[in-house]
Amino acid sequence: MAKKVVATLKTGAGKQYTKCIKMVKSEKTGAYMFKEAVLLNADIKDFFEKK
Repeated sequence: MAKKVVATLKTGAGKQYTKCIKMVKSEKTGAYMFKEAVLLNADIKDFFEKK
């Protein structure tokens, strides 16, 4: 079953947005974490370039 955020993005003006998930390594523990964000399609490149 799709989560509510994903289901909402598939209708109407939601097609301008994308849910992005990025895996980031923690400097403190060395473990990997996931960062999630719902962004405008124009901002996706900036999200993945940031550390």
